[in-house]
Amino acid sequence: MIQSIPGVRTGEEVQKSGSSFDRERLDGSPKFQRLLCASFNQDITSLVVGCKDGYRLYSLSSVDRMNCIHQGVESPDVYIAERLFSSSLMVVVSKSTPFRMNIYHFKKGTEICNYSYSSNILAVKLNRQRLIVCLEEALYIHNIKDMKLLKSLLNTPPNPRGLCALSVNYSNSYLAYPNSFTAGEIALYDALNQMMVTTISAHASPVAAISFNASGTNLASASEKGTVIRVFSIPDGVKLFEFRRGMKRYVSISSLSFSANGEFLCASSNTETVHIFKLEPHSPSKESPTWSAYMGKMFSAASTYLPSQVSDIMRQDRAFATVRLSVSGMKNVSALAIIQKVPHLLLASLDGHLYIYKLDLQEGGDCHLVKKHRLFESDDENPVVSDIDVGSPSYAATVATTAPQDSPSFSSLTGYSEDGGAKKGELIPEHEFADGPVCLDDEQEFPPVNFQNT
Repeated sequence: MIQSIPGVRTGEEVQKSGSSFDRERLDGSPKFQRLLCASFNQDITSLVVGCKDGYRLYSLSSVDRMNCIHQGVESPDVYIAERLFSSSLMVVVSKSTPFRMNIYHFKKGTEICNYSYSSNILAVKLNRQRLIVCLEEALYIHNIKDMKLLKSLLNTPPNPRGLCALSVNYSNSYLAYPNSFTAGEIALYDALNQMMVTTISAHASPVAAISFNASGTNLASASEKGTVIRVFSIPDGVKLFEFRRGMKRYVSISSLSFSANGEFLCASSNTETVHIFKLEPHSPSKESPTWSAYMGKMFSAASTYLPSQVSDIMRQDRAFATVRLSVSGMKNVSALAIIQKVPHLLLASLDGHLYIYKLDLQEGGDCHLVKKHRLFESDDENPVVSDIDVGSPSYAATVATTAPQDSPSFSSLTGYSEDGGAKKGELIPEHEFADGPVCLDDEQEFPPVNFQNT
Protein backbone atom coordinates (compact mmCIF):
# COMPACT_ATOMS: atom_id res chain seq x y z
CA MET A 1 0.00 0.00 0.00
CA ILE A 2 1.30 3.45 -0.94
CA GLN A 3 1.04 5.87 1.94
CA SER A 4 0.50 9.60 1.49
CA ILE A 5 3.73 11.55 1.22
CA PRO A 6 4.21 15.00 2.81
CA GLY A 7 4.52 17.81 0.30
CA VAL A 8 2.98 15.87 -2.57
CA ARG A 9 -0.64 16.28 -3.59
CA THR A 10 -2.93 13.34 -4.15
CA GLY A 11 -5.28 13.11 -7.13
CA GLU A 12 -8.22 14.11 -4.92
CA GLU A 13 -6.34 17.17 -3.67
CA VAL A 14 -5.49 18.18 -7.23
CA GLN A 15 -9.15 18.04 -8.19
CA LYS A 16 -10.23 20.01 -5.12
CA SER A 17 -7.67 22.70 -5.84
CA GLY A 18 -9.16 23.21 -9.29
CA SER A 19 -5.84 22.37 -10.96
CA SER A 20 -7.26 19.67 -13.17
CA PHE A 21 -5.19 17.79 -15.70
CA ASP A 22 -7.46 18.71 -18.59
CA ARG A 23 -7.05 22.43 -17.96
CA GLU A 24 -3.29 22.25 -17.50
CA ARG A 25 -2.78 20.10 -20.58
CA LEU A 26 -5.43 21.59 -22.87
CA ASP A 27 -4.13 21.38 -26.46
CA GLY A 28 -7.27 21.82 -28.53
CA SER A 29 -7.10 18.30 -29.97
CA PRO A 30 -9.96 17.34 -32.31
CA LYS A 31 -12.78 15.28 -30.85
CA PHE A 32 -12.02 12.30 -33.12
CA GLN A 33 -8.61 11.83 -31.45
CA ARG A 34 -8.41 8.12 -30.60
CA LEU A 35 -4.98 8.07 -28.91
CA LEU A 36 -3.60 10.11 -26.02
CA CYS A 37 0.06 9.74 -27.02
CA ALA A 38 2.42 8.01 -29.43
CA SER A 39 6.15 7.49 -29.05
CA PHE A 40 8.88 5.64 -30.95
CA ASN A 41 11.65 4.05 -28.90
CA GLN A 42 15.21 5.34 -29.20
CA ASP A 43 16.26 3.18 -32.18
CA ILE A 44 12.85 3.24 -33.96
CA THR A 45 12.28 -0.49 -33.61
CA SER A 46 8.99 -0.20 -31.73
CA LEU A 47 6.05 2.14 -31.23
CA VAL A 48 4.03 2.60 -28.05
CA VAL A 49 0.66 4.35 -27.97
CA GLY A 50 -1.37 5.46 -24.97
CA CYS A 51 -5.16 5.23 -24.91
CA LYS A 52 -8.10 5.25 -22.51
CA ASP A 53 -7.63 1.60 -21.47
CA GLY A 54 -3.83 1.63 -21.03
CA TYR A 55 -1.08 1.38 -23.63
CA ARG A 56 -0.09 -0.87 -26.53
CA LEU A 57 3.43 -1.71 -27.71
CA TYR A 58 3.99 -2.57 -31.38
CA SER A 59 7.00 -4.01 -33.20
CA LEU A 60 8.21 -2.18 -36.31
CA SER A 61 9.99 -5.13 -37.92
CA SER A 62 7.53 -5.40 -40.82
CA VAL A 63 5.82 -2.96 -43.16
CA ASP A 64 2.81 -5.16 -43.90
CA ARG A 65 1.93 -6.24 -40.37
CA MET A 66 1.75 -4.45 -37.03
CA ASN A 67 2.56 -6.95 -34.30
CA CYS A 68 1.27 -5.92 -30.86
CA ILE A 69 3.87 -7.41 -28.52
CA HIS A 70 2.29 -6.15 -25.31
CA GLN A 71 -0.87 -4.55 -24.01
CA GLY A 72 -0.55 -2.75 -20.69
CA VAL A 73 -3.72 -2.35 -18.67
CA GLU A 74 -2.19 -1.32 -15.33
CA SER A 75 -3.30 2.32 -15.68
CA PRO A 76 -6.12 3.96 -17.66
CA ASP A 77 -5.83 7.09 -19.79
CA VAL A 78 -2.09 6.82 -20.44
CA TYR A 79 -0.77 10.11 -21.85
CA ILE A 80 2.97 9.35 -21.49
CA ALA A 81 4.46 5.98 -22.41
CA GLU A 82 8.18 5.50 -23.11
CA ARG A 83 10.17 2.30 -23.73
CA LEU A 84 13.91 1.97 -23.13
CA PHE A 85 15.32 0.71 -26.45
CA SER A 86 14.28 -2.96 -26.89
CA SER A 87 14.20 -3.73 -23.17
CA SER A 88 11.14 -4.55 -21.06
CA LEU A 89 11.41 -1.31 -19.11
CA MET A 90 8.34 0.86 -19.69
CA VAL A 91 7.62 4.29 -18.17
CA VAL A 92 3.94 5.19 -17.89
CA VAL A 93 2.03 8.27 -16.68
CA SER A 94 -1.76 8.26 -16.41
CA LYS A 95 -4.24 11.15 -16.49
CA SER A 96 -5.78 9.68 -13.34
CA THR A 97 -2.51 10.38 -11.46
CA PRO A 98 -0.64 12.89 -13.65
CA PHE A 99 1.88 13.68 -10.91
CA ARG A 100 3.08 10.05 -10.61
CA MET A 101 5.47 8.13 -12.86
CA ASN A 102 5.25 4.32 -12.86
CA ILE A 103 8.08 2.15 -14.16
CA TYR A 104 7.17 -1.41 -15.19
CA HIS A 105 8.98 -4.53 -16.27
CA PHE A 106 6.26 -5.54 -18.70
CA LYS A 107 7.54 -9.04 -19.50
CA LYS A 108 7.48 -9.96 -15.81
CA GLY A 109 4.28 -8.02 -15.16
CA THR A 110 5.88 -6.19 -12.23
CA GLU A 111 6.12 -2.59 -11.16
CA ILE A 112 9.77 -1.72 -10.55
CA CYS A 113 9.10 1.57 -8.77
CA ASN A 114 7.12 4.78 -8.90
CA TYR A 115 7.86 8.44 -8.22
CA SER A 116 5.42 11.23 -7.34
CA TYR A 117 6.07 14.91 -7.99
CA SER A 118 4.62 18.21 -6.79
CA SER A 119 2.87 18.95 -10.11
CA ASN A 120 1.84 17.26 -13.34
CA ILE A 121 4.45 15.38 -15.35
CA LEU A 122 4.65 16.81 -18.87
CA ALA A 123 7.36 14.61 -20.42
CA VAL A 124 9.72 11.73 -19.65
CA LYS A 125 12.95 11.02 -21.56
CA LEU A 126 15.37 8.16 -21.01
CA ASN A 127 18.54 6.55 -22.29
CA ARG A 128 20.78 3.79 -20.91
CA GLN A 129 22.20 6.05 -18.21
CA ARG A 130 19.67 8.72 -17.31
CA LEU A 131 15.94 9.23 -16.90
CA ILE A 132 14.58 12.79 -17.14
CA VAL A 133 11.24 13.95 -15.76
CA CYS A 134 9.99 17.31 -17.00
CA LEU A 135 7.51 19.45 -15.07
CA GLU A 136 6.38 22.91 -16.13
CA GLU A 137 9.08 24.67 -14.12
CA ALA A 138 11.47 21.88 -13.08
CA LEU A 139 13.52 19.00 -14.43
CA TYR A 140 14.57 15.94 -12.43
CA ILE A 141 17.53 13.78 -13.42
CA HIS A 142 17.62 10.16 -12.22
CA ASN A 143 20.29 7.49 -12.50
CA ILE A 144 18.48 4.78 -14.44
CA LYS A 145 20.50 1.97 -12.80
CA ASP A 146 18.97 2.44 -9.36
CA MET A 147 16.56 5.35 -9.99
CA LYS A 148 18.38 7.53 -7.48
CA LEU A 149 17.63 11.23 -7.90
CA LEU A 150 20.90 12.86 -8.99
CA LYS A 151 19.91 16.44 -9.72
CA SER A 152 16.90 18.75 -9.51
CA LEU A 153 16.85 21.68 -11.93
CA LEU A 154 14.33 23.94 -10.22
CA ASN A 155 12.75 27.23 -11.27
CA THR A 156 13.44 26.69 -14.94
CA PRO A 157 11.64 29.04 -17.40
CA PRO A 158 7.94 28.15 -17.83
CA ASN A 159 7.64 25.17 -20.15
CA PRO A 160 3.92 24.34 -20.35
CA ARG A 161 4.36 21.85 -23.20
CA GLY A 162 7.10 19.89 -21.45
CA LEU A 163 9.55 20.46 -24.27
CA CYS A 164 12.91 18.72 -23.76
CA ALA A 165 15.26 16.29 -25.51
CA LEU A 166 17.83 13.78 -24.27
CA SER A 167 20.64 12.36 -26.39
CA VAL A 168 20.60 8.55 -26.56
CA ASN A 169 24.27 7.85 -27.31
CA TYR A 170 25.99 5.93 -24.50
CA SER A 171 29.03 8.23 -24.43
CA ASN A 172 27.01 11.33 -23.58
CA SER A 173 23.72 12.34 -22.01
CA TYR A 174 23.02 15.86 -23.19
CA LEU A 175 19.74 17.40 -22.08
CA ALA A 176 18.20 20.28 -24.05
CA TYR A 177 15.29 22.41 -22.88
CA PRO A 178 13.93 25.97 -23.41
CA ASN A 179 15.95 28.59 -21.60
CA SER A 180 13.38 31.36 -22.14
CA PHE A 181 9.61 31.65 -22.24
CA THR A 182 9.68 34.57 -24.70
CA ALA A 183 12.77 33.96 -26.86
CA GLY A 184 14.16 30.99 -28.75
CA GLU A 185 17.02 30.12 -26.39
CA ILE A 186 17.95 26.50 -25.69
CA ALA A 187 19.83 25.41 -22.58
CA LEU A 188 22.27 22.53 -23.10
CA TYR A 189 22.95 20.54 -19.92
CA ASP A 190 25.32 17.61 -19.39
CA ALA A 191 23.12 15.12 -17.51
CA LEU A 192 26.00 12.66 -17.18
CA ASN A 193 28.35 15.04 -15.34
CA GLN A 194 25.57 17.30 -14.02
CA MET A 195 26.81 20.61 -15.36
CA MET A 196 25.58 23.34 -17.69
CA VAL A 197 27.31 23.30 -21.09
CA THR A 198 26.05 26.29 -23.07
CA THR A 199 23.04 28.32 -24.16
CA ILE A 200 22.10 28.35 -27.85
CA SER A 201 20.29 31.37 -29.34
CA ALA A 202 18.36 29.30 -31.84
CA HIS A 203 15.39 31.46 -32.86
CA ALA A 204 13.83 34.87 -32.32
CA SER A 205 10.51 33.38 -31.16
CA PRO A 206 10.05 30.63 -28.51
CA VAL A 207 11.22 27.11 -29.32
CA ALA A 208 8.52 24.59 -30.31
CA ALA A 209 10.52 21.43 -31.09
CA ILE A 210 14.02 20.07 -30.39
CA SER A 211 15.71 16.75 -31.14
CA PHE A 212 19.20 15.21 -30.99
CA ASN A 213 20.69 12.92 -33.60
CA ALA A 214 21.65 9.38 -32.56
CA SER A 215 25.26 10.28 -31.72
CA GLY A 216 24.33 13.38 -29.71
CA THR A 217 26.56 15.56 -31.91
CA ASN A 218 23.78 17.57 -33.60
CA LEU A 219 20.65 19.28 -32.28
CA ALA A 220 17.71 20.32 -34.47
CA SER A 221 15.23 23.00 -33.44
CA ALA A 222 12.16 24.81 -34.70
CA SER A 223 10.36 27.86 -33.33
CA GLU A 224 6.68 28.51 -32.75
CA LYS A 225 6.46 30.09 -36.20
CA GLY A 226 7.56 26.80 -37.74
CA THR A 227 8.99 28.31 -40.91
CA VAL A 228 12.70 27.71 -40.28
CA ILE A 229 14.47 24.63 -38.89
CA ARG A 230 18.05 24.91 -37.72
CA VAL A 231 20.70 22.31 -36.86
CA PHE A 232 23.50 23.05 -34.39
CA SER A 233 26.69 21.18 -33.54
CA ILE A 234 26.96 19.83 -30.01
CA PRO A 235 28.42 20.72 -27.55
CA ASP A 236 29.61 24.08 -28.97
CA GLY A 237 26.22 25.17 -30.34
CA VAL A 238 27.49 26.36 -33.74
CA LYS A 239 24.84 26.57 -36.46
CA LEU A 240 25.48 24.00 -39.20
CA PHE A 241 22.33 23.98 -41.33
CA GLU A 242 19.26 26.10 -41.88
CA PHE A 243 16.20 24.78 -43.68
CA ARG A 244 13.03 26.56 -44.73
CA ARG A 245 9.85 24.59 -44.23
CA GLY A 246 7.63 27.23 -45.82
CA MET A 247 6.95 30.94 -46.18
CA LYS A 248 3.18 31.39 -46.60
CA ARG A 249 1.96 30.50 -43.11
CA TYR A 250 3.05 29.76 -39.59
CA VAL A 251 2.59 26.17 -38.43
CA SER A 252 2.98 24.16 -35.25
CA ILE A 253 5.89 21.72 -35.57
CA SER A 254 4.94 18.56 -33.66
CA SER A 255 8.12 16.52 -34.10
CA LEU A 256 11.68 16.57 -35.40
CA SER A 257 13.60 13.34 -35.99
CA PHE A 258 16.99 12.43 -37.47
CA SER A 259 17.73 9.30 -39.44
CA ALA A 260 19.98 6.75 -37.71
CA ASN A 261 23.04 7.88 -39.69
CA GLY A 262 22.26 11.56 -39.08
CA GLU A 263 22.13 12.42 -42.79
CA PHE A 264 18.40 13.20 -42.94
CA LEU A 265 15.97 15.13 -40.77
CA CYS A 266 12.18 14.96 -40.91
CA ALA A 267 9.73 17.53 -39.58
CA SER A 268 6.00 17.01 -39.13
CA SER A 269 3.44 19.62 -38.16
CA ASN A 270 -0.28 20.35 -38.00
CA THR A 271 -0.37 20.79 -41.78
CA GLU A 272 -0.81 18.15 -44.48
CA THR A 273 2.91 18.10 -45.37
CA VAL A 274 5.88 16.34 -43.76
CA HIS A 275 9.28 17.65 -44.86
CA ILE A 276 12.50 15.61 -45.09
CA PHE A 277 15.76 17.55 -45.28
CA LYS A 278 19.17 16.28 -46.33
CA LEU A 279 22.12 17.34 -44.19
CA GLU A 280 24.98 17.77 -46.63
CA PRO A 281 27.67 20.44 -46.30
CA HIS A 282 27.94 22.94 -49.11
CA SER A 283 31.19 22.76 -51.03
CA PRO A 284 32.45 24.16 -54.33
CA SER A 285 31.32 21.94 -57.19
CA LYS A 286 32.31 21.53 -60.79
CA GLU A 287 30.48 23.36 -63.55
CA SER A 288 27.08 21.84 -64.21
CA PRO A 289 24.87 22.55 -67.22
CA THR A 290 21.62 22.00 -65.30
CA TRP A 291 19.10 24.84 -64.99
CA SER A 292 18.81 24.37 -61.22
CA ALA A 293 22.57 24.73 -60.80
CA TYR A 294 22.54 27.90 -62.86
CA MET A 295 19.68 29.38 -60.84
CA GLY A 296 21.38 28.40 -57.59
CA LYS A 297 24.52 30.30 -58.55
CA MET A 298 22.47 33.29 -59.64
CA PHE A 299 20.60 33.44 -56.30
CA SER A 300 23.83 33.02 -54.38
CA ALA A 301 25.44 35.90 -56.23
CA ALA A 302 22.36 38.11 -55.93
CA SER A 303 22.03 37.48 -52.20
CA THR A 304 25.17 39.52 -51.53
CA TYR A 305 23.40 42.67 -52.75
CA LEU A 306 20.08 42.14 -50.95
CA PRO A 307 18.94 42.99 -47.39
CA SER A 308 20.06 40.47 -44.78
CA GLN A 309 16.57 39.04 -44.20
CA VAL A 310 16.05 38.37 -47.91
CA SER A 311 19.60 37.08 -48.23
CA ASP A 312 19.05 34.59 -45.39
CA ILE A 313 15.90 33.23 -47.04
CA MET A 314 17.69 32.74 -50.36
CA ARG A 315 20.50 30.83 -48.65
CA GLN A 316 18.19 28.45 -46.78
CA ASP A 317 17.87 24.92 -48.15
CA ARG A 318 14.53 23.43 -49.13
CA ALA A 319 13.12 19.98 -48.46
CA PHE A 320 14.80 17.00 -50.11
CA ALA A 321 11.59 14.96 -49.96
CA THR A 322 7.99 15.50 -48.86
CA VAL A 323 5.00 13.49 -47.69
CA ARG A 324 1.46 14.63 -48.44
CA LEU A 325 -1.02 13.59 -45.76
CA SER A 326 -4.71 13.07 -46.43
CA VAL A 327 -5.65 14.94 -43.25
CA SER A 328 -4.25 17.86 -41.27
CA GLY A 329 -4.72 19.43 -37.87
CA MET A 330 -4.07 16.24 -35.89
CA LYS A 331 -1.00 16.01 -33.66
CA ASN A 332 1.49 13.38 -34.83
CA VAL A 333 5.04 12.12 -34.40
CA SER A 334 7.31 11.13 -37.30
CA ALA A 335 10.52 9.10 -37.63
CA LEU A 336 12.90 7.78 -40.27
CA ALA A 337 13.65 4.07 -40.12
CA ILE A 338 15.03 1.17 -42.13
CA ILE A 339 12.42 -1.62 -42.25
CA GLN A 340 13.23 -4.81 -44.13
CA LYS A 341 16.34 -3.07 -45.54
CA VAL A 342 14.29 -0.27 -47.13
CA PRO A 343 14.20 3.35 -45.86
CA HIS A 344 10.77 4.56 -44.76
CA LEU A 345 9.15 7.53 -43.11
CA LEU A 346 6.82 6.56 -40.27
CA LEU A 347 4.08 8.84 -39.02
CA ALA A 348 2.01 7.92 -35.97
CA SER A 349 -1.07 10.11 -35.68
CA LEU A 350 -3.32 10.57 -32.68
CA ASP A 351 -6.20 9.75 -35.01
CA GLY A 352 -5.18 6.14 -34.27
CA HIS A 353 -3.17 5.18 -37.35
CA LEU A 354 0.44 4.56 -38.37
CA TYR A 355 1.25 5.70 -41.89
CA ILE A 356 4.30 4.20 -43.63
CA TYR A 357 5.84 5.93 -46.66
CA LYS A 358 8.68 4.73 -48.87
CA LEU A 359 11.62 7.13 -49.09
CA ASP A 360 13.95 7.36 -52.10
CA LEU A 361 17.34 8.35 -50.68
CA GLN A 362 18.76 9.08 -54.14
CA GLU A 363 16.06 11.14 -55.82
CA GLY A 364 13.94 12.41 -52.94
CA GLY A 365 10.72 14.03 -54.12
CA ASP A 366 7.25 12.91 -53.14
CA CYS A 367 7.07 9.86 -50.88
CA HIS A 368 4.30 7.37 -51.56
CA LEU A 369 2.13 5.71 -48.94
CA VAL A 370 2.77 1.97 -48.81
CA LYS A 371 0.77 0.98 -45.73
CA LYS A 372 -1.72 2.35 -43.22
CA HIS A 373 -2.13 0.49 -39.92
CA ARG A 374 -4.85 0.97 -37.33
CA LEU A 375 -3.51 1.35 -33.78
CA PHE A 376 -6.79 1.31 -31.90
CA GLU A 377 -9.37 -1.38 -31.34
CA SER A 378 -13.14 -1.12 -31.16
CA ASP A 379 -14.97 -2.37 -28.09
CA ASP A 380 -15.65 -5.78 -29.60
CA GLU A 381 -12.09 -6.44 -30.75
CA ASN A 382 -8.86 -7.42 -29.06
CA PRO A 383 -5.37 -6.67 -30.37
CA VAL A 384 -3.17 -9.51 -31.58
CA VAL A 385 -0.53 -10.11 -28.93
CA SER A 386 2.39 -12.44 -29.63
CA ASP A 387 4.83 -14.20 -27.34
CA ILE A 388 3.75 -12.18 -24.30
CA ASP A 389 1.52 -13.29 -21.48
CA VAL A 390 -0.68 -10.31 -20.69
CA GLY A 391 -2.53 -11.92 -17.82
CA SER A 392 -3.04 -10.23 -14.47
CA PRO A 393 0.28 -8.68 -13.42
CA SER A 394 1.76 -9.23 -9.99
CA TYR A 395 3.26 -6.05 -8.61
CA ALA A 396 6.21 -5.60 -6.31
CA ALA A 397 5.14 -4.60 -2.83
CA THR A 398 6.10 -1.01 -2.06
CA VAL A 399 6.28 1.37 0.83
CA ALA A 400 6.67 5.13 0.80
CA THR A 401 9.55 7.27 1.89
CA THR A 402 9.41 10.93 2.81
CA ALA A 403 10.79 13.64 0.55
CA PRO A 404 11.22 17.41 0.64
CA GLN A 405 8.64 19.68 -0.98
CA ASP A 406 10.80 20.32 -4.04
CA SER A 407 11.81 16.69 -4.58
CA PRO A 408 9.93 13.74 -6.05
CA SER A 409 8.78 11.07 -3.63
CA PHE A 410 10.02 7.56 -4.25
CA SER A 411 8.14 4.35 -3.56
CA SER A 412 10.32 1.27 -3.30
CA LEU A 413 11.15 -1.62 -1.05
CA THR A 414 12.25 -1.07 2.51
CA GLY A 415 15.97 -0.45 2.61
CA TYR A 416 16.24 1.98 -0.26
CA SER A 417 18.90 4.52 0.64
CA GLU A 418 18.10 8.02 -0.64
CA ASP A 419 21.57 9.31 0.26
CA GLY A 420 23.29 6.61 -1.81
CA GLY A 421 24.89 4.85 1.16
CA ALA A 422 26.75 1.57 1.00
CA LYS A 423 23.59 -0.47 1.42
CA LYS A 424 20.75 -0.10 -1.03
CA GLY A 425 17.45 -1.92 -1.02
CA GLU A 426 16.52 -3.90 -4.08
CA LEU A 427 13.95 -2.31 -6.33
CA ILE A 428 12.45 -5.70 -7.16
CA PRO A 429 12.10 -8.37 -4.44
CA GLU A 430 14.25 -11.50 -4.70
CA HIS A 431 11.36 -13.84 -5.45
CA GLU A 432 10.54 -11.86 -8.60
CA PHE A 433 13.77 -13.03 -10.26
CA ALA A 434 14.38 -16.26 -8.39
CA ASP A 435 14.66 -18.18 -11.65
CA GLY A 436 17.82 -16.36 -12.60
CA PRO A 437 19.45 -12.95 -12.93
CA VAL A 438 17.25 -10.13 -14.17
CA CYS A 439 17.60 -9.62 -17.90
CA LEU A 440 15.27 -7.21 -19.60
CA ASP A 441 15.39 -8.89 -22.99
CA ASP A 442 17.02 -11.65 -25.00
CA GLU A 443 19.83 -9.36 -26.17
CA GLN A 444 20.83 -8.64 -22.54
CA GLU A 445 19.85 -5.00 -22.77
CA PHE A 446 21.47 -2.73 -20.21
CA PRO A 447 19.34 -3.23 -17.07
CA PRO A 448 17.62 -0.24 -15.46
CA VAL A 449 18.55 -1.05 -11.87
CA ASN A 450 21.49 -2.41 -9.91
CA PHE A 451 20.80 -5.40 -7.70
CA GLN A 452 23.19 -5.62 -4.77
CA ASN A 453 23.21 -7.82 -1.70
CA THR A 454 22.35 -5.90 1.43
